[in-house]
Amino acid sequence: MTLTAENILLISSLLLLAGVLASKTAGKTGIPMLLIFLGVGMLAGSDGIGGIRFDNPHIAQFLGIISLTYILYSGGLDTKWPSIKPVLKPGITLSTLGVLLTSLSLGTFVFLITKLGFLESLLLGAIVSSTDAAAVFSVLRAKSIGLKGHLRPLLELESGSNDPMAYFLTVSLLGLITLETGSIWEIIPLFFIQMLVGGFLGWLFGRATVLLINKVNLDFEGLYPVMLLALVLITYTFVDLLGGNGFLAVYISAITVGNGKMAHKKSLMKFFDGVAWLMQVIMFITLGLLVFPKQLIPVSGIAILAALFLIMVARPLGVFISLSFFKFKLREKVFISWVGLRGAVPIVFATLPLIANIEQSGIIFHMVFFIVLASVAIQATTLPLAAKLLHLSLPASLKKRSMLDLELSDDFKNAILEIQIPKNSHIEGKKILELGFPSSSLIVLVKRDGKFITPNGQTELKAEDELMIMMENEHQEEEIKALLFV
Repeated sequence: MTLTAENILLISSLLLLAGVLASKTAGKTGIPMLLIFLGVGMLAGSDGIGGIRFDNPHIAQFLGIISLTYILYSGGLDTKWPSIKPVLKPGITLSTLGVLLTSLSLGTFVFLITKLGFLESLLLGAIVSSTDAAAVFSVLRAKSIGLKGHLRPLLELESGSNDPMAYFLTVSLLGLITLETGSIWEIIPLFFIQMLVGGFLGWLFGRATVLLINKVNLDFEGLYPVMLLALVLITYTFVDLLGGNGFLAVYISAITVGNGKMAHKKSLMKFFDGVAWLMQVIMFITLGLLVFPKQLIPVSGIAILAALFLIMVARPLGVFISLSFFKFKLREKVFISWVGLRGAVPIVFATLPLIANIEQSGIIFHMVFFIVLASVAIQATTLPLAAKLLHLSLPASLKKRSMLDLELSDDFKNAILEIQIPKNSHIEGKKILELGFPSSSLIVLVKRDGKFITPNGQTELKAEDELMIMMENEHQEEEIKALLFV
């Protein structure tokens, strides 16, 4: 087939459609959507049935960075400050010290079992050292995994904020290998400069974004998402030009915007949720095309060993040491260790050695790809079981909340939480006024034996009652969960 603009558009659209339709099987089979999208790309590649030959790491990296930027921004918009504030310190520790320890331990292990040099082994460890925001967000939300306490905001904060550290380590080690960086002592001050500049400018751009959208009165509401799309890329590129960490800046900017008072916020958040999904599909399919399955076979043995070491030793080591400064139960540390999902971000980072054309870059890339596949296949599919075995999952009766589709004003937001009281619950037989609900939340409806009851403070709750709870905002969800399920 002669490659024309029309053919490229046709193939791209068919791959997008195939990825989206294939994701329908994810919920029924338990196969993570990340694997579905990667599989579509690999099947369409030169070693698959599609026969499309794609071996341009520059394009893959370019698409990957754009995709990661928007995925991080979408995740940051959904991150509520009241939720992450209690876990801010452990989250930052995991995303910095935890990433460093994981990188060092895995790199040392790879050096011992392969013929890679020490710096190349550390480079591989750095590439796969961070958990993937897209993987964690999609698995937690797609499987509707409810977790006790502050585990969920901690995991989402860590996965959204540790990519900058992994990227910094990867670029720094690559500089040492290619002799562009003189010594390790040049790296340490550079780290603090990048993080401080990235964090401060990210907050500044976030405040500027809120101010700009509130002040600029566009004639068409559909132009606001276009404006925000441009501002996201401006944030990343401008901060990167000034020597800051662009990924950190984008994430901090998104948190600032998501927690600010901004016009059209709800519609913009819905728009970016769709953009994030589009970016995930594009990124995973592109990376699937970039991989040659036949080249995975020679490295499969050592890659499996490295993946098992990462899952069983390196990740837990980083988590346990990082969280030793904070009060976490043993089972919580074990679960956090198990949620060390790797996704497309390490594969994007693995294109950096390919572009730099360093020795053994092909082996590093395919080992990284294999490690990611193993991580998603093993860990993502077992997250609900792990949470249940460690007694960290909320009761199955806790249903997914449904946001009201009315946006009465920019300051008005409420959410509805629907739950069913399980048998032998500690709240069975209690009156509603005895529950100690937040004053701004309200049980508005009780369904009992197929009939609806309008409750008041004296209404006694019974097992298997279905409650509809209206909250002032989503921030109260964790507090209500703690009251109903202990």
